[in-house]
Amino acid sequence: MKVIALHQEQHEIIALAVENNRHAQQKIYTQYAPKMLSVCRQYAKDVHHAEDLMITAFMKVFANLRNFKHEGSFEGWIRRIMVNECISWLRVQKKVSFMEDSFYKEEGFNDVESGLSVDDIQNLIDGLPDGYRMIFNLYAIEGYKHKEIAEMLGINEGTSKSQLSHARRILQEKIVESKNYENGTE
Repeated sequence: MKVIALHQEQHEIIALAVENNRHAQQKIYTQYAPKMLSVCRQYAKDVHHAEDLMITAFMKVFANLRNFKHEGSFEGWIRRIMVNECISWLRVQKKVSFMEDSFYKEEGFNDVESGLSVDDIQNLIDGLPDGYRMIFNLYAIEGYKHKEIAEMLGINEGTSKSQLSHARRILQEKIVESKNYENGTE
């Protein structure tokens, strides 16, 4: 019974927000902003840019709220808007380039016990070239398939796979370097 009540409450809040009820919009913003800032931070190295992206994307969320069909997760719908806003921003900034590369080798991370903190891992991801970072985030963090990524970015599916492969290789090398440095074996 409680699950139904929570689900019903979300429908009511969304309905109120569609009618520009500021309290309902604030409730949605407060509930989802921390997660969505994290999403935007994956694409923008600077937290201030990530905040700007999140706020702009929330404006789009509220402007398009009447288009949410209550099919699937509301959070997932918001997240997709955030990701699309980040991709658009990166395109405008001309920070993304993809090397057409037919070479693709599926390789996962080795089970290296890195001992790195979340911030350290984020810094390693931030150090990736923009194209690699975007593909890595879309695939590994957001869970998109290569076909979806290719359609979103207007690239070949093989390019998406190649970019991911290169990103993984670079991250593995950086993790090994970090581990060697910590062990004094560098």
